[in-house]
Amino acid sequence: MSGRHLQVTNKHILRPVTVGGTNVSKIFATALPAFSCTPHTTYPPRMTDPRSSSPEEASREWFEDWFNHPLYLQVYSHRDAAEAALCVETILRLTSLDHAPAGISVLDIACGAGRHAFEFARKGMLVTANDLSRFLLETAADEACKQGLCIEFSGCDMRTLQLERHYDLVVQLFSSFGYFATDQEDRRVVSNVASMLKPDGWYVLDIINPPWLREHFVPNSEKTVGTLSITEERELSESKVVKKIRIRDRESRELTFTESVRLFSPEEISGLLESEGFSIERMAGDYQGNRFDSGASSRMLIFARKRRR
Repeated sequence: MSGRHLQVTNKHILRPVTVGGTNVSKIFATALPAFSCTPHTTYPPRMTDPRSSSPEEASREWFEDWFNHPLYLQVYSHRDAAEAALCVETILRLTSLDHAPAGISVLDIACGAGRHAFEFARKGMLVTANDLSRFLLETAADEACKQGLCIEFSGCDMRTLQLERHYDLVVQLFSSFGYFATDQEDRRVVSNVASMLKPDGWYVLDIINPPWLREHFVPNSEKTVGTLSITEERELSESKVVKKIRIRDRESRELTFTESVRLFSPEEISGLLESEGFSIERMAGDYQGNRFDSGASSRMLIFARKRRR
């Protein structure tokens, strides 16, 4: 593994990542500073706040700090590879891409640490994995190299993401939609997806079902992960759910992060997708692919297809 070198610069397409002289992946990004990492990079719990009091830092959006912090993966450690494998199997089955010829191209628009992208790559698909978080991209690239998976990585904001190819399938999973302050920004994401899909290409969007959330809403919860005590405080309005996450270590050092996710009814999300050139083929209510029930399903797994002009 000593041959691996990963680098991001301000140029759009960058050098390949190699393992033992074999090109297994490359990573490219827009407007990110140069950095490098070594194989098997580890990120121990870091009880320091990455934010500062400068105006520039204070203006950053919530996901720029939280998703770029090593503790994020510990808080969501229960979201594992088995869940990702089930979700990917369901997506491929319900789109019939499990029987498609070789060379199917997939874009994971908010890949996180790569668990869904890895599953698509294992099936021989041509995978691009995008995320704004440099930490999560480093983690994903390192794991892809260790597993010998060929994945192309991108480090772009989904609101400005434009890649120089067209895909058969774009996925946006694990409630990674609705992060922004305005509806126009969410619409821009959908428009970008449409521009990067081939005609008849699939867009699979995974969001929470608001009626189920309201029925099962838990305002406060506590859990322990390793040596960390985690308290989650939630606020639910008609249009969004906001979660404040407090993380405390054994020395009583504490960090606080916030999540804010827009809620969409089936009618709202369908209307948005259809107005950007998609047809809704089906909705599933869970990662097993069961039919969506507005009162009982926890998820809205939306299967939309780009209409031909």
